Amino acid sequence: MPNLNDCTHPAQYAGFASVHLVKQKNKEAWLDLFAEDALVQDPVGCSRLDPAGRGHKGREAIGRFWDSIVAGAEFEYTIYRSFPCGDECAIYWHAVNRFPDGTVYENDIIGIYKVNTDGKLVSLKAFWDGSILDA
Repeated sequence: MPNLNDCTHPAQYAGFASVHLVKQKNKEAWLDLFAEDALVQDPVGCSRLDPAGRGHKGREAIGRFWDSIVAGAEFEYTIYRSFPCGDECAIYWHAVNRFPDGTVYENDIIGIYKVNTDGKLVSLKAFWDGSILDA
């Protein structure tokens, strides 16, 4: 994990902090990264995690996403590269999620993190193959 103190770009910082706080299982600090009307699409499009493909809009819905998906898994990650531009940052990383029933999901992800002028996430779009959930 890159050192958060070395991140001078707000969207890069928010993206790195997001994955770090998920690993730490720190829901409140993770939710604090988001603006009130933020949108999380993880993964982007229709999947078992989001059958309608609309994402999770607003901190309350994002909190429910955490409770139903994030809270039950042990999470590991490796960040390969990041590309901060404007008010966004694309981060290429690898995730391993281990669930209590023994299920393990492992995949590469391109995350696009967009912040507002206060440095709060307004959008988190995670591009990964959601079909692994159906296996």
